[in-house]
Amino acid sequence: MTTLWYKNAILYGLDIDKFQDSNGDGWGDFPGALGRLDYLADLGVTCLWLLPFYPSPHRDNGYDVVDYCAVDPRYGTLKDFQTFLAGARERGIRILIDMVANHTSDQHPWFQEARRDKTSKYHDYYIWAQEPPEKSAHQPIFPGAENSVWHYDEVAGAYYFHIFYHFQPSLNHANPDVRAEFQRILKFWLDLGVDGFRIDAAPHMIEPKDSPETIVPHPHDILREMSAFVRGQSPDAALLAEADGEPDELPAFFGDGREMHLLFNFYLDNYLFLAFARRNANTLGRVLTQFPNIPREGQWANFLRNLDELDLERLTEDERQVVYAAFAPDEDMRIYNRGIRRRTAPMFGGNRRQMEMAYSLLFSLPGAPLVVYGDEIGMGDDLSQPERNSVRTPMQWADELNGGFSTAPVSKLVRPVIDTGEFGYERVNVTDQQRDPDSFLNWMKRLIEIRKQNPQLGTELCHVFDVGAPEVLAHQVQLDGHNLIALHNLSDKPLTVTLDVNDTLTEALANQAYPALNHSREFSLPGFGYRWFRTVARR
Repeated sequence: MTTLWYKNAILYGLDIDKFQDSNGDGWGDFPGALGRLDYLADLGVTCLWLLPFYPSPHRDNGYDVVDYCAVDPRYGTLKDFQTFLAGARERGIRILIDMVANHTSDQHPWFQEARRDKTSKYHDYYIWAQEPPEKSAHQPIFPGAENSVWHYDEVAGAYYFHIFYHFQPSLNHANPDVRAEFQRILKFWLDLGVDGFRIDAAPHMIEPKDSPETIVPHPHDILREMSAFVRGQSPDAALLAEADGEPDELPAFFGDGREMHLLFNFYLDNYLFLAFARRNANTLGRVLTQFPNIPREGQWANFLRNLDELDLERLTEDERQVVYAAFAPDEDMRIYNRGIRRRTAPMFGGNRRQMEMAYSLLFSLPGAPLVVYGDEIGMGDDLSQPERNSVRTPMQWADELNGGFSTAPVSKLVRPVIDTGEFGYERVNVTDQQRDPDSFLNWMKRLIEIRKQNPQLGTELCHVFDVGAPEVLAHQVQLDGHNLIALHNLSDKPLTVTLDVNDTLTEALANQAYPALNHSREFSLPGFGYRWFRTVARR
């Protein structure tokens, strides 16, 4: 039985090929990441989510997989991975790896066999049609980059279905042979000692795909079967799903505790940024109180940014335009007619007070918080890079060649390091911030430490107070008599609010020193101010 360790995990998203290069070939690798584990342990993270590191043509940041049971040679060897895994475990850090089960690369041996031989069992791993339907039930996930979900293959003489890029043919999980393949793959990595998997594109994996052969009576049985297999192999392993949707659609992915353990909270993220853009917490407060109940075994994974676009699909068009105006005023900052391809720090214009408020709010919400590599130092983005690659630049370790990421010539780097402007590595890097006690990095370490001291934040029980100021979100999270109240001013104007609470309050985290609390229950907050309080019931 799982220990529910993930309920209070501090998650850190890590792209190995852009973290640390150990051999000077321009690609980050597992030996390089091994050398940075002490940094991650000191930061306070407890679980790393590793983006795909499998052999791949790397046309989609490794999400186009050629071999699910190997390590891309540019990242090192399987032994290097095992050494990294052991090093993480020594430091109390768990490892989730990305499982890209929705699709393969078109270079995968399964697909190559499928296109050559219609009698091969691998042909039925994918979805084919002699002619695509006149009107598909699906639209490409990447509008503008792809115009259709059907692509013609000359070798097969037929069209195949792909919900993502055309070089990523979708798999048919209604086929039990496909599910059996992935059970073998999951077992391979569990036997090596990983602590679980991030399941990529979970809703797309189980939905019908314009073909009767892809229909199953109960689609979620596909994920339940996967979960049951993982639990049977490793009872303490966790499954984190990439599942977007409306709140009433999300509980199905928890499956009464028999399906996914965690879900990325895309819905909350939409309304966090709408609140930041409006500088008004009213809608966010309603969203927090209307979230569906989830099983005891379930947990939300909350984030401000991941390493894809900031997807604003759950907002109305008018709401999305409000967020665009605040954080992506130029068309080049937007993507796929629904999102933003920028990192957090540049969206906030490098405003330290606003950045602190945003991360303080994230960490105070019920769920497990996620930070992606580089956000702890306020890294920027490179909008000259295509699509989502703008936020996938190398880690900035020091004010030295290539930001300390690699000794390779610039032309050999997996992606250019940000070397100019306000967010260039000369101004934003780990080494400088480690030396500065007032740096954003050291502030983030303190935030993570305080978060760990308040395990009640791992519960979903959240109460929102009415403090008479729409700019302020005031909420309380409770667990077994341990309560935490947090106030966040989303505006740049100082405000004083009244909080109707009778408990004794102890300041746990604040943006500045405040006078000792009195009994008036009036609380001052500067622009973008935040305060956390532990509460003790009066006797």
